[in-house]
Amino acid sequence: MTRILTAHLRDVGESYGEHLVAASGFGMRMIAAGALCVLHGVFPFLCQQTASETVRRLHDEMVVKRRRAYQEDWVI
Repeated sequence: MTRILTAHLRDVGESYGEHLVAASGFGMRMIAAGALCVLHGVFPFLCQQTASETVRRLHDEMVVKRRRAYQEDWVI
């Protein structure tokens, strides 16, 4: 069980606490963006780019930065 829990944390280079904060932050921003998408559905003139901007920012934080960090680990 410990191996399952720690494998992902090791892969992303975070402690449990760091991962909890990061994942919770991502989740809360996704929930907020989803709520704003619903608001946009009802009132199309509101929040016209909120979801796409949120997705771009989250992608940059989650994938691009992590990929850079992974590549830096392999630089000699």
